[in-house]
This record gives sequence, C-alpha cells and structure tokens, in this order.
Amino acid sequence: MENKEDSMIEAVRALRDSLSSEIVEKGEAFKEIFRDFRKSMTLYSCAIREVRTKFEVLNDELSLYGSNNPIKSIYSRVKSPESIFAKLKKQGVPFSVKNMQDNLNDIAGVRIICQYVDDIYTVAAMLGGQDDITVVHIKDYIKNPKPNGYRSFHMIIEVPVYFSDEKNSVRVEVQLRTIAMDFWATLEHGLKYKHKIKDEEAIVAELKDCSEQAYLLDTRMQALKTRINRLE
Repeated sequence: MENKEDSMIEAVRALRDSLSSEIVEKGEAFKEIFRDFRKSMTLYSCAIREVRTKFEVLNDELSLYGSNNPIKSIYSRVKSPESIFAKLKKQGVPFSVKNMQDNLNDIAGVRIICQYVDDIYTVAAMLGGQDDITVVHIKDYIKNPKPNGYRSFHMIIEVPVYFSDEKNSVRVEVQLRTIAMDFWATLEHGLKYKHKIKDEEAIVAELKDCSEQAYLLDTRMQALKTRINRLE
C-alpha cells in the first residue's frame, strides 16, 4: 500500500505538471499553492470520515428494529491528484484549488452497499434529514437507469469539517447500491476499459440485459422480504 510520503511526492509531481512553468519557477508561489492543495485534500479525507461515521451510526440504529443491518459494507476514496487534474483539463478549466472545489463534486466519494432497494431510500432519507447535512443534488439511477443499464442512487452532499480555528463545508458524492447493482457495476466498469473489443454492440446489449436480470433479482428479494415481514 502506498505510504503518505509516496503519496505526497506523487501529488507534488502531478501538481507541477498541471501548472505553468512560470508558477513552478517561482518557488514561493508554488509552495503556497501546494499548501492550499494539501489542506484541501485533508479536508476531503476528513469529510469522508464524517460521512462514514454517520452511516455507521445509522446502521446501528436501524439494526435495533430489524434482524439484519441494512448496510452491508462501506467503501470510500479520495481522487488522486492525477485524476483531479485530468478531469479539470477535460472540462477545459485551469487548475486552482478554488476551481477544483467549485467544479468537481466527486473528489471525496463514499459508496454504500445495502441489502435491499428499500434500504437505500431509507438510509438516504435519514442521512439527508440530518440538520448538519446539506443535500446539493440527487440523481436516482435506480428508477431512471442510465442507457447502459447502470443503477445506483447518487447524492451530492455538503458536510461540515471543523479545524481548530475554522469550519469548512465540504462536498462528498455518496453512491448507494444493492449488492446486485454493485456486482454489475464493478464488472461493467472493468469490461468497458478493455481495448479493441470485438462485437462491442452485442456485448453492450448483453450487459444491459444482465443489469435488467440483476434488478429483477433485487425486486424479487425485496418482495420476499416484505412477505416474510408480514408473516412475523
């Protein structure tokens, strides 16, 4: 696993590559930009910890009222410097810490894997209802899947992060999926990065059909859960 020192060296190199040679040559200016960048990345890491804790607490609470915890697993990541700079470049936006914060909502990401579709909406509503959370945007790809069959519930939220002398509102992208949705999305993501795929149109159609079958399984399992609960 990459250690902190290696990560900082990588960040310095990526930041240098993204800036004009004039700024890099002015050592003090570069140091200031890098300090701001490091602070921003620390804020994103702290925001992820805040959100993970919120979901862990919600999971513990909901487990009091049912036999199973609704959340099966929690994953998180902060985008690498290279990914951040590449995405800004693709958008045609010059790099600055402000541009990074204003234009990218997915630098900090948390993925929640739930057992059932209903669990996704329950957990999302409970998170969005907390008074220190601001819901910026919601995209429901479960009810309205992407053309390729992708399903997930996306939220962009702002969470407060407190430093010793200041409060910062940091954006985090939250994705909520069932186990079946995550299984499909993980495999599809790997397959689409394969090069020179023969018969690509047929493969895309097959992947979409697999997505429909996975969602059918989700709906059947949800119906069984509801039926069993009514018999208790």
